[in-house]
Amino acid sequence: MESEDLQRMVIAIDGTAGSGKSSTSRGVAARLGLRYLDSGAMYRAMAWQMLLKGVDVGDPDAVAAHAESVRIESGTDPADPTIHLSGTDVSRQIRFAETTMAVSAVSAVPRVRELLVHLQRAIIGEGGIVVEGRDIGTVVAPDAALKIYLVADPAARAARRSAELGEDQVQDVRSVQQDLVRRDSVDSTRATSPLSAADDAVVVDSTELSLDEVVETIVTLAEDRLSSQAGD
Repeated sequence: MESEDLQRMVIAIDGTAGSGKSSTSRGVAARLGLRYLDSGAMYRAMAWQMLLKGVDVGDPDAVAAHAESVRIESGTDPADPTIHLSGTDVSRQIRFAETTMAVSAVSAVPRVRELLVHLQRAIIGEGGIVVEGRDIGTVVAPDAALKIYLVADPAARAARRSAELGEDQVQDVRSVQQDLVRRDSVDSTRATSPLSAADDAVVVDSTELSLDEVVETIVTLAEDRLSSQAGD
């Protein structure tokens, strides 16, 4: 691959909750020497800010008004991604159960999405990045060179998510699965930027694949895409 072409490449990885987007995206970015952006962490940070300030996340107008002053900073190193809220590291807080429960409502507010999509596009810049989320290929980076839509069986997703939770957030797999299905339902039916696969996205089912196999699949797709572009 030509390094110059690679450093302009944008890989969008969308998919259902718990399908392995974060681990996969970080793995792909590391393999290809690209930056990495977790757009979901940005929405979680926004949700955590609302909870901190006592904003009713069920009130779109209140959320929109408060979102204007929120300052979110996302690191793009796949080996050590960071998320800061007004200068404070909130990487642990954004994974709290209460944040997870609030994030769908907050992320459905049009003004929140407008603000964060603008920030995400600024970070993407000229490319050289793997971006994961729920609307990257459809809204944030519709011109991405490679779009992936990652899916997995709900039971497999729940088992993986349960294993990721810290000891202070242990939940049974069934309740985790119910929450994942709930989030997918809410996010796929919201009016603004609903969760969906881009028409030209490659669907990758990770149910029966290891993380390394999923990463290898996407890296191969990226290499093939770059090779085909070079031959045009």
